[in-house]
Amino acid sequence: GADLADGSCAHPTIPGRVSPLLPANHVTMAKGTGLVHTAPAHGMEDYSVASHHQLPTDCLVDEGGFFTEAAGPELQNKNVLEEGNEAVIQMLQAAGSLLKEEKFVHSYPYDWRTKKPMIIRASKQWFVNTASVKATAQEVLKKVKAIPTSAVNRMLEMLDRRTFWCISRQRCWGVP
Repeated sequence: GADLADGSCAHPTIPGRVSPLLPANHVTMAKGTGLVHTAPAHGMEDYSVASHHQLPTDCLVDEGGFFTEAAGPELQNKNVLEEGNEAVIQMLQAAGSLLKEEKFVHSYPYDWRTKKPMIIRASKQWFVNTASVKATAQEVLKKVKAIPTSAVNRMLEMLDRRTFWCISRQRCWGVP
């Protein structure tokens, strides 16, 4: 991996587009090949790498799980988990970039209500990065009656490690 760091490669389906090869702590030989794609709008680790390297975090998937116009005309309005998969395979074949195809059952997170797979995607939020917000949140949390009481210490530790804060109106209450 170190030999490839800071190199680049051609995008498999977009002619002329070059993608950087970037090191990431979450990519290890124990968890795969050591070389993976990055989807900054679809996972925390990828988002962190993109933020560190000032990469865009554009999301090519809408709220309904369909590719957006930004994904290109071949993918636009196709469901990511259905016909979108087949379209990507056809694009890779047409570009001569598909090395192997095989069926694989992916371990998607599932929605507990619908029992359908979910796609994690970035959404527009308010982000702040200030020590005063962290200090205020920790002081307020100390006043919360939690059951079990040990949960407060765990949450305080988690809040202390947090680098970005999201002020969200997407739900009335939830875990941080």
